[in-house]
Amino acid sequence: MLKIHGIPRSRAFRCIWAAEEAGLPYEVIPIGFQPGFKLERAVEINPNNKIPALEDGSLVLFESLAINLHIAGKAGAPLMPTGDDASRVMQWTLWAATEAEPHVMRWSYNAYLKPEADRVASEAAAGKEALDLRLAVLEKELAQRPYLLGSGFTVADLNLASVLYGSWLNGYDYAPFPKVKAWLEACMTRPAALKARKQREG
Repeated sequence: MLKIHGIPRSRAFRCIWAAEEAGLPYEVIPIGFQPGFKLERAVEINPNNKIPALEDGSLVLFESLAINLHIAGKAGAPLMPTGDDASRVMQWTLWAATEAEPHVMRWSYNAYLKPEADRVASEAAAGKEALDLRLAVLEKELAQRPYLLGSGFTVADLNLASVLYGSWLNGYDYAPFPKVKAWLEACMTRPAALKARKQREG
């Protein structure tokens, strides 16, 4: 059984969603936060002392998107395709981490995550401006096909959608990007996503 260390209201949500999509049994080992985004206790198996971390038998992994690639690999196709599409999965996963997430988080911290008194409007605006440039790229890609790799959902979609999830849930304006908005809604209303979201939002 997979052991996911974290709580659903963290990046562990991504891994819970992946396990649901893969149809693999898993257990969430709860580790939450104190004020200031500090963990309530140390994560001994993660040298970075962050969540999530994964135990799969003797294998220990950290980094949520890498964990998801591992989970998808265990499930195989269609969640984790083969051949050139496997390389495209890696491309979009790294794009999610390097191009999208820094700007998502810059906006998120200053739009809803931090206490209102600590938010900086100019930082939220800068995050949105940078993210919108990336969403314009994504809009062009999704104008060509319904999902990142083609006609079917894969872990590439899961990884990028899960990075955008918090902004989507908390009022980010996706209206200028209708293809992105429709794709996000399709991803987030999948049965496995709804099961994971129930844990996070419930």
